Amino acid sequence: MNNTFTIDDLQNIWQKVSILHNGQTYGGQNKNQKIEYINHIGSVVFEIMNVAKNTSDFNFDLAVKCAFLHDTIEDTDFSIEDLEKEYGKEVKEGVLALTKNTQLEKEHQMTDSLSRIKQQPKEVWAVKMADRICNLYAPPYYWNESKKEKYLEEAKIILEYLKEGNDYLAERLSEKIEAYKNK
Repeated sequence: MNNTFTIDDLQNIWQKVSILHNGQTYGGQNKNQKIEYINHIGSVVFEIMNVAKNTSDFNFDLAVKCAFLHDTIEDTDFSIEDLEKEYGKEVKEGVLALTKNTQLEKEHQMTDSLSRIKQQPKEVWAVKMADRICNLYAPPYYWNESKKEKYLEEAKIILEYLKEGNDYLAERLSEKIEAYKNK
């Protein structure tokens, strides 16, 4: 495991994303429940920390930075230029691949992103699988069955596209897909 990223680096980037996502929430599984969005970011980072322990030849620095920053371009006013200036070109390219192109029609955004992710190092693939694993814990209380089924189908597409990127995460994502069917 390549691990030159220090605890101070982790704390600095955590503070950065906490500020960037400040006030953002998502719906919990119980009616009217709101969860701070930073919880999702932390969950993806935890998945990456865990996979780094279970994967040889894994660039932890790249993966954890992309995990922290994976939603910043999509969901905050953090610019692509600042992203590259602060975290480098490789992280910027990874985060951009993880970011949906909203100029495309909605039904093409996921496959476009997955195609761009596949052009990145396997650590970026890992972040996408970790992101979906974390999103399969429990659907928001207001999702209907059709929305849940569509989300599950997307998860299967992600698994199919990226499963060769990391055996450990592919197995975790497969297990989460199975468990989600009963939610």
